[in-house]
Amino acid sequence: MNIEELRNYCISKKGVSEGFPFNETTLVFKVMGKMFALTNLEGDLRINLKCDPEKAIELREHYSCVLPGYHMNKQQWNTILVDGSVPNQLILDWIDNSYRLIVEKLPKKQQAELKKL
Repeated sequence: MNIEELRNYCISKKGVSEGFPFNETTLVFKVMGKMFALTNLEGDLRINLKCDPEKAIELREHYSCVLPGYHMNKQQWNTILVDGSVPNQLILDWIDNSYRLIVEKLPKKQQAELKKL
């Protein structure tokens, strides 16, 4: 997986916007204004994704490419090194999970707006 594939997948989801709120090398994906994925544009490709705290620990123990979230709440965010050590579909599933976790926490009004998109 490369940055273009990762970006295209993230922006294909309902209600997603992208931007550079921190610096010009960290691309952030938001659903209805809430972050669900961050990725770097320099160096080795990695992506930060939200995760259920128990699942986050399980993934870190099982996959060497999954680390505590860099510059994030380490209980709820993982950093995934996109190094080919796990199938691309698994990374896409983790992106879907991060997106779902954020959507579930949105106010009901925003969830309803999202369904209309």
